[in-house]
Amino acid sequence: MSFLIIDAEVVTLNKISKIIAQAYNESRKALLENEAKTICSEYGIPVTKYTLAKTCKETIIAAQQIGFPVVLKIVSPDIIHKSDSGGVKLDLKNITEVEKAFADIMKNVKIYDKNAKIIGVLVQEMAKPSIEVIVGAVKDPQFGQTLMFGLGGVFVEILKDVTFRVAPIIEEDAFEMISEVKAYPLLKGYRNTPPIDINSLAKLLINTSKLIIENPEIKELDLNPVIVYEKGLKVVDARIILE
Repeated sequence: MSFLIIDAEVVTLNKISKIIAQAYNESRKALLENEAKTICSEYGIPVTKYTLAKTCKETIIAAQQIGFPVVLKIVSPDIIHKSDSGGVKLDLKNITEVEKAFADIMKNVKIYDKNAKIIGVLVQEMAKPSIEVIVGAVKDPQFGQTLMFGLGGVFVEILKDVTFRVAPIIEEDAFEMISEVKAYPLLKGYRNTPPIDINSLAKLLINTSKLIIENPEIKELDLNPVIVYEKGLKVVDARIILE
């Protein structure tokens, strides 16, 4: 008796290649969020639990399986900025709220863009609050794939407290990136705020580096926010733009 041994990395790359090929076949450069999160998961990047639902009934079932509270997000190749379209509903605690949120999202999106193609809604767990960070990547014309790290919210928007490395990076680079931001003391624990899981954060940076190196079609990647806890982390939103 003989056994066929399949390399897990080959399976991963084939799965990702199919997602990217489908996007190109549909003349899309922006991956849908469920596609981006699937790619992240293949690289060991922890994302929130999620299900793509196409009807209100499917949405309710998905919410029950994931567990309340949940978040609903519109999934459409024509809606890049989901919040601007009224396509996001947070902290839904029961079936009644999910039903209303589904109806509101569909109505809002049609008002925002009556011609938008709607794939469905992404039903995902409502992640518990903690320290928020951002991990990004851009394909620089001169340096190639470049990784970015910073704290989320006001730190990245106003203070521009971010750091960069040309990919690929090693573990030492990851820990250096984390320690270089001005807000690093917050990550180590400050007053009543406990320290976050620096090791999980470093692993996230390394895995993201591997993802963008092995998939050169990726022009931009944005994991924001990433919520980091005392133990572990979760990527709440993932965006990938292709060349």
